[in-house]
Amino acid sequence: MPELPEVEVVRRGLARWIGGRTVAGAEVLHPRAIRRHVAGAGDFADRLRGTAVTDVRRRGKYLWLPLGDEFALLAHLGMSGQLLVQPERTPDEKHLRIRITFTDLARGELRFVDQRTFGGLSLHPLDPAGLPDVISHIARDPLDEDFDEDAFHVALRRRRTTVKRALLDQSLISGVGNIYADEALWRARLHYERPTAGLSRRGTAELVTHVREVMTAALAVGGTSFDSLYVNVNGESGYFSRALDVYGREGEPCRRCGTAVRRRPWMNRSSYFCPRCQRVPRLPVR
Repeated sequence: MPELPEVEVVRRGLARWIGGRTVAGAEVLHPRAIRRHVAGAGDFADRLRGTAVTDVRRRGKYLWLPLGDEFALLAHLGMSGQLLVQPERTPDEKHLRIRITFTDLARGELRFVDQRTFGGLSLHPLDPAGLPDVISHIARDPLDEDFDEDAFHVALRRRRTTVKRALLDQSLISGVGNIYADEALWRARLHYERPTAGLSRRGTAELVTHVREVMTAALAVGGTSFDSLYVNVNGESGYFSRALDVYGREGEPCRRCGTAVRRRPWMNRSSYFCPRCQRVPRLPVR
């Protein structure tokens, strides 16, 4: 699933090609792509027609296009969703789900393509903070200039969970998924089952720094693509998979100490770690 760097790459592309344009029409080609818009395809198209895209914003893994001051078009890419800007006469993609056209046709149309149909688009009112109301509970992400590191540390200590679970908890910190959690924990030398209650203020600061660094590095090369399902608005893949230190490298030598990287099942996912650099935490003596 795309994480913060991949979604931010898409946001930047959309801001370049979509921002400031007026919607001419929308065509829904698969009902699952708007299943979160409960009023249906007709209402979706009617409400979009004639609106102006004032900006392209992101929080965590969510993108939205404000359409005036009252509501926005919210996008969640799911496992395989793609937002592509294509010339009007480009042949339709095999898994094209939604087409949005604009009054200035020469600059292309917006297409939502989704092979697995886990993602989708929907229209929602904006809350007083300018967020679509359905994502108002999503925390700020570590690249947000208003991210409160002290509050995050306090929340970690109170939550009494393990560090990777905390990183994937979008109500604590948004945008971090399985790949970048494993990468940041390797850089911080923390095992994924390390209890958050034992993290010092300095330890939290170091962890957040590593999360920011790995995400910034991924952004610089277009994010992480393991297959053709994640691409930017021009259909191009990211290249950070070539620079991953631990994720997906089971059995390969740790880049820091040479010990073979291990993979363990974890919450219907996998966790990759170095057993020497990231020691399994000791259980408390009862």
